[in-house]
Amino acid sequence: MWEGVPEKKIDPWRDTGIEVRGPAVADIEQAFAQVWAMTGEAIPEHETVKREEIPLAGNTSLRIVATVPATPGLLRLDQLVAALARERLWLTDAYYAGTTVYLQALRAAAKDGVDVRLLVPNRTDIPVLKPLSRAGYRPLLEAGVRVFEWNGTMLHAKTAVADGRWARVGSTNLNISSWLGNCELDAVVENELFAHEMEEMYLQDLTNATEVVLNAKQKVRAPGEPPHPHLVMTSGGGSAGRAAAGAVRIGNAVGADFTNRRVLDPVEARLMIGVGVLFLVLAAILAFFPRVLAYPLFIIFAWLGGALLFRSCKLHRKAKRKRDACASHSRSKG
Repeated sequence: MWEGVPEKKIDPWRDTGIEVRGPAVADIEQAFAQVWAMTGEAIPEHETVKREEIPLAGNTSLRIVATVPATPGLLRLDQLVAALARERLWLTDAYYAGTTVYLQALRAAAKDGVDVRLLVPNRTDIPVLKPLSRAGYRPLLEAGVRVFEWNGTMLHAKTAVADGRWARVGSTNLNISSWLGNCELDAVVENELFAHEMEEMYLQDLTNATEVVLNAKQKVRAPGEPPHPHLVMTSGGGSAGRAAAGAVRIGNAVGADFTNRRVLDPVEARLMIGVGVLFLVLAAILAFFPRVLAYPLFIIFAWLGGALLFRSCKLHRKAKRKRDACASHSRSKG
C-alpha cells in the first residue's frame, strides 16, 4: 500500500522523513528504550548510548520531542508555535481532527495576519476521519486559514514550518488521539536553511493539491514563493497587522487562477445526519433488543477493569523490586 501499484498507476504514499546524526541520536534511542520498557523488561542501561558518547555532526539546532500517553507536550508546543508565528505557519497532517483549543490558536493566528495553511489528504486509509476533518474546515476558512487537499494516493506526512526559521518533522498528528493517546516522536529544528527547504517542499506539494474555499467567488492567495526577507509584512496584532496582511494578499491574488479550487460542501450537515441516524438505530436496538448492547458493554467494562488491575499489579511489583534493590544496595554499602 505504501509503495503503490505502478502497473495500475497508483502512486506511493507521500511522506516526509529526516536522517538524524549527532548527539540527538541518543535522545531517539532513549525514547525507544522508554517505549520498550512500557511493553516488558527494560533495556539495560549499559546497552544504551549516552549523548556525550556521540560527536557533533553539524551545526543544526535540533531537539527530539518524544511523548507517551497522557502527556500533552506536543499539543502545548503546537499551540505555542501557532501563537508565536508572525509571518507564515504551514502545516501538513495525515489525520487532521484539531481540538477546539488548537482550532482557536490557528484562527487567532490567521486573524492576526499570519499566512496559515493546512495541507491534508483527499484520500485516506482511515475513511471515518475524512468527514471529521472536513467538518473542521469551515471555522478555519472563515478565519482566513487556507486549506488544501492532496490529490495523490495518500499524504502521510506530519510537518510544520513557521516563519522560515522553525520546523517540525515527526509522527504526531493534529488530533487528540495522537497528542494525548499515543507514543510519538518528533524532531524540532531551528535552522533557516532547513526551514527554507521545508517551505520549498511545501510549495511543491501545493502544485498537486486542490484548495478548499467557502464559495466560488472568494479571492484567495495562490501558492507562491515565500516573500523576500526585506518585503515581509510582520503582523503587530490587531487591525494594523490585518491591514498589512491584506496588502500581501492583494499582491499575491494575481496568481490565483493557477490554483485548483473546490467549494466547501455542507459536510457538517451530512455528518450530523449520519450521527443522528446512528443514535436512533442504537436507541431502537436498546429498546427492543437490550441484550445486544448489554453484552458488548459487559465485555468493554470487564476488559477495562482487568487491564487496570493488571497495570496496577505490574506497577506494584516494579516498585517492590526497586525497594528490594535499594535495600540490597544499602546493605552492601554497610
